[in-house]
Order: sequence, then C-alpha cells, then structure tokens
Amino acid sequence: MSKAVVAIVGRPNVGKSTLFNVLAGENIAIIKDTPGVTRDRIYAEVEWLGRAFTLVDTGGIEPESNDIILSQMRDQAQIAIDTADVIIFMTDLRQGLVDADASVADMLRRSQKPVILAVNKVDSFQRDMADVYEFYNLGIGDPYPISSANRTGIGELLDAVLALLPEDEDEGAEDTRPRIAIIGKPNTGKSSLINRILGENRLIVSDIAGTTRDAVDTAVTYNGREYVFIDTAGLRRKSKIKEELERYSIIRAVSAVERADLCVLMIDAAEGVSEQDAKIAGIAHDRGKGIVIAVNKWDAIEKDDKSVYRFAEKIRQFLSFMPYAEIVYISAATGLRIPKLFEMIDMVIENQNMRVQTGVLNEIMSEAVAMQQPPSDKGRRLRLYYITQVAVKPPTFVIFVNDRELMHFSYTRYIENKIREAFGFRGTSLRFLIRERKEKES
Repeated sequence: MSKAVVAIVGRPNVGKSTLFNVLAGENIAIIKDTPGVTRDRIYAEVEWLGRAFTLVDTGGIEPESNDIILSQMRDQAQIAIDTADVIIFMTDLRQGLVDADASVADMLRRSQKPVILAVNKVDSFQRDMADVYEFYNLGIGDPYPISSANRTGIGELLDAVLALLPEDEDEGAEDTRPRIAIIGKPNTGKSSLINRILGENRLIVSDIAGTTRDAVDTAVTYNGREYVFIDTAGLRRKSKIKEELERYSIIRAVSAVERADLCVLMIDAAEGVSEQDAKIAGIAHDRGKGIVIAVNKWDAIEKDDKSVYRFAEKIRQFLSFMPYAEIVYISAATGLRIPKLFEMIDMVIENQNMRVQTGVLNEIMSEAVAMQQPPSDKGRRLRLYYITQVAVKPPTFVIFVNDRELMHFSYTRYIENKIREAFGFRGTSLRFLIRERKEKES
C-alpha cells in the first residue's frame, strides 16, 4: 500500500521548514535513523489520527526571479507539486499578502491539485483574525491560521489535509505484477534503461494512467512475465533544469519507492558511488523494499581484472547499511547484461516473498545461541525463547525474549546473519521485532 504525498510550498521565509520540523520531530512523526545513511531532511513519514502520509519540504518559490538558485528552488517546488496528492500553501501574516503570494497561488491553481492555505505566524487568533481574512483574496479557499513556532492551529490544518487525501488503495489485491522503481541521481541513465527495455523487447503492454502523481507507469513483458516499471527520470517530460540539485532526485524517489515492490538503484560507473546515492538508497532501505544496484555505463570505462572487485568494495563502503543488496554491471546504451538484471529482479522478488517455517527458524536460533552466548548485563542474561515469521515484503520476524533491553543491535544482526546463511534472502532487507515475555509465561 502506498502512502499519499503532501508537499509544503510557499515563498521563502514564511515558515515552511519550521512547520515541517514540528510535524517531523514530534510524536506525530515516524522517523528512523539508519547507521551509515546521511539524512537530508527533505521528507518525513507523518501519522495523524491513524492515517500515514509522506510530507515533503521544498525551498521557497520566487516566481519571477531570474537568480539561478531561486529558479532551481522554483523548479524543485514544481516537482514536489507534480508529485503531491495535497499541497499546503504557506503564507506569512506578518508580511501580509504580497504579489509573490498571488503568483504562487496561480501556479498552484494550474496544477489542479487540492490546496490548503495556511497563514503562518498567527500568534493570537483573537487579535489577528481580521488580518487573516485578507488572504481570502488569493481565491485559493479558506485560510487556516497557524503558528508553527507556537504549535497552534496545526491540528485543524492536519484535519483539513486528511479530508483531501485520496482513499488508501491496496494495489496488491488487484494487481499482482511486480512494481519496479528505477531510482538514482540525475543523469545516471534511468530513462535510457527503460527505453532499452522497451526497445529490446517491443512487448510493451500498455501505458497505465498511474496515480494522482502525474506519473505514467509502463507495463513490460519479459520472458513471459509481466512487470510494471515506475519511471522517476522525467521520461515523458524533459526537465529544463541545467544544474543538478540534490532534492530533485530525493523528491522523485520518495513517491516512486512508496509504490514499488523493488527498486533498481542506478549508479554511473564513470562518476562512482556517492553520499547522494546513499541518501536515495536509504529511502528504499527504510521502507523494506527489494534492492538491485545497477552500475550503468560499465562498457564506457577502462577496466582491469580487479575493476569489479574495487567498485563493489566502494559500493559496500558507501552503502554499508544494506550489505544484502545485489550488484549488476550493465550498459543501458548497449543492452549489456540486461537479461542478468531481470534474473536478479526475479530472484529478489522471490526472496521478498519467502516464508520460513517456524520450526526451522527456531532450530537456527537454538544453534546460533549455542555457538555464541547472548549478552548479559549486571548478572542478568538475555534469553531467547521463540522466533516466528509474521510478514513478507520485507520478511519480518518476531523474537520473544526475557528482556528487550538486553537484545543489543549487534546480537540481532548476528541472528539475522545466521538466517541469511541458511536461506540467503539476497536482495532484501529483513526486519526483526523484539517482544518481551515474562519467564514464567515461557
């Protein structure tokens, strides 16, 4: 099930990031920090009244500016608008209604997306409401008075957001075809890969009118199996962006990853792997998606007998939080190893859906405990009672223990490694939930 996307847009310095940080930093938000991933605070998983959605922050929009940085921010905001299901349009009570607000409102009207108008920096509802009414002149709907700094009015704003979100759809119940998102930095060859797959096989089934995100998914049949490829590269709309801006790839990747079962992370062999690749990979890792790393343009670089080894080592170093990811060296331009890429995709999908019998799991855990004693603290030793698999995509296991505080991350990783030794689970993350059970209950 994919989450809806909500984007915060508006002029610079109206309080967008303050609102974003309030929603992302409070108990409202569900945020996980993964060791080894540099986090760019562009998006956050937010839950309100039992409904989860992805919140996207944007740079300020200066509609008429020719400044390169400001025009990049405007373009970046346009991508967020195209991606979003609902838009929060932020304005500033203290600065009042300005011409730039009207220009942003026109931009939002053209998007034909649901828009909620937030008037920020309203410190006293009783005193400031007369000034809030001025924002009706934008013709964008009822203004919601809030104060991001004081955290007032935010509940009513989120209620309004929820009322406009599309209904949750369990896509898997209707469409069992694997959904593959091609993600990565700009200019790594994402469009070329999709074009190569379509051109090689000439077996395109249809263009599916995707979601409310203006994306068009592409259905492909390869060796008799159907797949749906989710394009994040602007394949059907050429971007005018001259300069690369990190947020572009992040914003696109968030919405694509949400809808995918498996992600193909494209890395340019000539450029090598970077922190930005780690950020994008972290989005897929956090959501438990299957991962295949495709090193593109492999035919275009000078190689020796150790090139593959050296490149793999570099990838493992930058993406140390996902050692399970599969790596394939391809050329989207020539079609080099495209069949191998599909083999890996099929294998990872199978592993994402693998179920292991409870009895076998407990045998593996018992052997692991016998080989390496669980940790102890102040004379109290961790005891592992029972393990069972409770979900797939990603495979998720529950371990019952006597004291959850004693179950250190390193010992959980040790159990994970033993399960991987037995069953592989190549290309997919594994999740472990630790549950506490009193000794007398066991």
